[in-house]
Amino acid sequence: MYTYAWYHWLTFFYIYCFFGWIFESTYVSLKKGRFVNRGFLRLPLLPLYGTGAVMMLWVSLPVKNNLILVYLSGVIAATILEYITGSVMERLFKMKYWDYSNQPFNIRGYICLSSSIAWGFLTIFMTEIVHKPIEEFVLHLNPVLEFALIGVISAAFAADTVQSVREALDLGRALEAMTKMKAELEEIQVQIALLKAETSQRMNELKEDTAQRVSELRNLREDAVSRVSELKNLKEDAAARVSELKNLKEDAAARVSELKNLKEDAAAKVGELKNLKEGAASRVSELKTLKEDAAQKVAGLKQDTALRVAELRAETEAALNTRLEMLIENRRKLKHHMTFYRKGILRGNPSASSKRFAEALKELKETIEQKKSN
Repeated sequence: MYTYAWYHWLTFFYIYCFFGWIFESTYVSLKKGRFVNRGFLRLPLLPLYGTGAVMMLWVSLPVKNNLILVYLSGVIAATILEYITGSVMERLFKMKYWDYSNQPFNIRGYICLSSSIAWGFLTIFMTEIVHKPIEEFVLHLNPVLEFALIGVISAAFAADTVQSVREALDLGRALEAMTKMKAELEEIQVQIALLKAETSQRMNELKEDTAQRVSELRNLREDAVSRVSELKNLKEDAAARVSELKNLKEDAAARVSELKNLKEDAAAKVGELKNLKEGAASRVSELKTLKEDAAQKVAGLKQDTALRVAELRAETEAALNTRLEMLIENRRKLKHHMTFYRKGILRGNPSASSKRFAEALKELKETIEQKKSN
């Protein structure tokens, strides 16, 4: 591949991974006011810088005598690499490990104009100044020593990469699970609130129905009282007629026979009135019995409905509360389960962001800071 053997390219890759880690860690540590082991891996290596450096060297070698073309090749190659790497990492790990969303002329936060311009100048700086002494150093290395170093570093790099990828995937799943649990927690809380509101509404409807039945019983009672009053009026009218009959008997002795007949007729009417009174009394008794039976049924219905509503509410609320407690506990475990690699990933990427799981990511970062302060 051009003027270098494959193992030289691999050595350049690891050297620039290390230099990239020094640059990024120094910059972020100064910015944060504390040491930050920058990057995706726990080793002091940043693969993006190593890959970018190798790519810059590779694409610039054919045009190394033209600085403008070197600059343009570095801008294009590094920008493409940064975009692809950022996109793939977000798809795999559910969050952005760098985010240019606040920078002007950015594309989905993966790349931005200022970063691309910087990559071009960095390519010139690397090819014209930095790479020459590194090239001389690598090319004069003892091949046996170089192969030994490559073997040791590659083994450590591979193990670290595998573990970091595994932990990053687990972290992404944890973010997704925490977000889903939060949504389910909110849904359960809404269901509990709706259950309480529905129970209150049913109790109000029961009270209104009971009040309506009581009103109907009162109307029946008033109707019975009205009928009793009518019977009293009929009795008074009958008494008046009897009095008239007595006066007629005293005033017209000649009409004794006629009065006798009238008396018999009045007695018959008094008997009818008496029967009517007894019928009314029976009706009043029936109404009273009906009132007592209705009151008993309303009371039973009210008690049974209230009992059923209370049982249903208690069962549903208990099930929802159990599910709520389980979700809270599972979310707490996810939040506080912090392995060495997971802590390192979050601490080493303080600017990491996630549009879908922003709240969960914020909680995990806060948990790490709390544990660190304690």
